[in-house]
Amino acid sequence: MIMPIARLLIVSLILCCAGPLQAAPGPERPGQAGIASPHPLATRAGEEILRAGGNAFDAAVAVSAALAVVEPYGSGLGGGGFFLLHRAEDGHEVMVDARETAPAAAQRDMFVDEQGERIPGLSLDTVLAAGIPGLPAALVHLSREYGRLPLGSVLAPAIRYAEEGFEVYPRLLTGLERKRAELEASPASAAVFFPEGELPELGSRLRQQDLARTLRRLAEQGREGFYQGPVAEALVAAVQAEGGLWTLEDLAGYRIKEREPIVSRYREARIVSAPPPSSGGVVLATILNILEGYDLQAMPPDVATHLVIEAMRRGYRDRALYLGDPDFVDVPVARLIHPMYAAGLRASIRTDRALPSDWLPGIRAREDGPQTTHFSIIDADGNRAAVTQTLNFWFGSGIMAAGTGVLLNNEMDDFSARPGVPDGFGLVTGDGNAIEPGKRMLSSMTPTFVETPGGVAILGTPGGSRIISMVLLGVLARVDAQASAREMVTRRRFHHQYLPDLVVHEPGALDDAVVEGLRARGHQLEETGGDYGNLKVVTWDYEDNRVEAATDPRNEAGEALVY
Repeated sequence: MIMPIARLLIVSLILCCAGPLQAAPGPERPGQAGIASPHPLATRAGEEILRAGGNAFDAAVAVSAALAVVEPYGSGLGGGGFFLLHRAEDGHEVMVDARETAPAAAQRDMFVDEQGERIPGLSLDTVLAAGIPGLPAALVHLSREYGRLPLGSVLAPAIRYAEEGFEVYPRLLTGLERKRAELEASPASAAVFFPEGELPELGSRLRQQDLARTLRRLAEQGREGFYQGPVAEALVAAVQAEGGLWTLEDLAGYRIKEREPIVSRYREARIVSAPPPSSGGVVLATILNILEGYDLQAMPPDVATHLVIEAMRRGYRDRALYLGDPDFVDVPVARLIHPMYAAGLRASIRTDRALPSDWLPGIRAREDGPQTTHFSIIDADGNRAAVTQTLNFWFGSGIMAAGTGVLLNNEMDDFSARPGVPDGFGLVTGDGNAIEPGKRMLSSMTPTFVETPGGVAILGTPGGSRIISMVLLGVLARVDAQASAREMVTRRRFHHQYLPDLVVHEPGALDDAVVEGLRARGHQLEETGGDYGNLKVVTWDYEDNRVEAATDPRNEAGEALVY
């Protein structure tokens, strides 16, 4: 006779090894397209390409390139990102990894002093902060492997925006004010963003002729137009003139990676998300697996919120301990996303009190950046893309290579300068995320698909270390409460990232009774204002075969479109 615990183990192993989780059946095609992006011109670039006969992947290239022009504080050709794709005709799913890489001359301790302390600003505001960009390679790859239209046609809207200019809007002006000193220290950046030596006025036109020429080279020559030839030479010259490490070989050797997404279950939902070197999919799956053991909807709000926070604590702790570039370190993905592993983590959670992060075995450390960007797309055939891309902090390093219009990222800050030393988002990581030549730095970007018996949701957000928790709350709203796209983006947010041991929340996210209940359990709370993400959601509901797109009301510039 098989004992109950043995039977449970056998069933778990059967489920684990039964092959990929399948999507819920639905209508054959939505018959509508939906785009949610952080800027109207980017959304319209995607619409233009779809109306010209392109598919969701063509539109993703168009939107991505357009954002590199009109949202220079959040992304650009000098950065990277993750493109999560679903092809409707055969169900093929893939993540195109365009994460930046460390140059060949990078060294493990390049950002710390003799005492092992991070040197302020070195990994943020200098050319040493810049990894080798991946976004241009991704645009070429998506167009060639998944699109229908020529790359030149798909990049045309972005080139037009760069040449003809676009109106300066409030969020861009805020970014220019915040980063003014760093941008003015770079002559090429100052010439573009402060052409009269002063902040531009709202509504004035910002033109980027050098960036337009770089985009044209990319359109005409493919990856060689960026990673070799005049553009590459100008990039390397600019970096080396300031004591940086890039070489022409670094650029010529950059390659995107196609990776298998992280697929997990929560309730009746199938969750598809980003694999390493993004930490998003693994941490999201771990947290959802922990929460699978509770009926959150039936619990008092303070208890349910406490349990979500405790699950976040454990998921982010695993991020610090285990995750990194899978081409360099052995990341135990299968174990971390297994339900039985989550059951062990769940066993350490008490409903009546918080477990201090210092009590969890792992990294010890001492004691936010919303400047990434995200967009979501579905086309009339059901192809879909969730794309998160970034320069890291506002305008990346702020340094522009003369003659290219390309701002250099500051993604090298996302490596661990030393195990347990926080990065610019306060996140700690271990040896798995140490700097190595050619390695990709760990990321929190979490482009995600949620598939339920009732439909599909495509979502993601900027927000640095808070990205994963924001996507998590969006998933919970969709699965547990059948939330619409609009309800998902408007939900108030809270966050815990293991270290520092603190619950950060938006005003109004937690009512007085929940706050009292959390404090009684030992949680430390901090209310935050200002930017807290920019969630972009597109949903396809099967019952009425309807597409809905929604942008986060916290960002005044976003635009959602369904047609």
